[in-house]
Amino acid sequence: MSPWLWGVTGLAVVTGGWRLARSPRPSLRWLVFVLVHFVYRLRFRGRHQIPLSGPAIVVCNHVSFMDALVVGGASPRPLRFLMDKPIYDSPWLNWLFRLVGAIPVDADRHDPGSVRHALTEVSRALRQGEVVMVFPEGRLSPDGEMHPFRRGLELILARDAVPVVPAGLAGLWGSWTSHQGGKALSRPPRRFRARVALTFGEPIPPAEANRRNIEERVRALKVEADSWIDSGQK
Repeated sequence: MSPWLWGVTGLAVVTGGWRLARSPRPSLRWLVFVLVHFVYRLRFRGRHQIPLSGPAIVVCNHVSFMDALVVGGASPRPLRFLMDKPIYDSPWLNWLFRLVGAIPVDADRHDPGSVRHALTEVSRALRQGEVVMVFPEGRLSPDGEMHPFRRGLELILARDAVPVVPAGLAGLWGSWTSHQGGKALSRPPRRFRARVALTFGEPIPPAEANRRNIEERVRALKVEADSWIDSGQK
């Protein structure tokens, strides 16, 4: 490699490292965007529905451990997101979850204080004008279908009345990060470049953002995403 090419490469590495250290979340969002496009054949619809500024909650159905990466990569803004505390506490990945601003919560409520702490962190993020992603089903789907939303979403909205952006995700059921055929992550990947669709709907105003209304909107968007997967369209 010629000296000038070494110089350009070194400058790019230093610049990239400086940008990542100074503003890690936007930089990581871009890296995630590239990653999910490499791994899947994606169709994103309605990305403009996420407000360009101000607080908002993105609500989506939950199929696999890749959901947060797909939704986060599709968002034009960095997202904070709730995740299971045992995964958050992973000794190998905890540094990354802290870097991206993940909010841990004990979904099984073995630690009641964890839920209160998570709600406080979500409220702080929203009041600072951030976007928070929530999977109100509270767990990965055991059968690929969408299950009733839990009341945690209502607790969040009771504290902070902000717009809610519904989203429907399809195509990840059957991946090694879903529960199809056994516990997620318990078997090696069997497919690559699977078709994945994510559709965002119009923001729901705070006055209309109740659990039933949000769940209905997400179900409708999931049906739309499923139809694209089933159609085989490009």
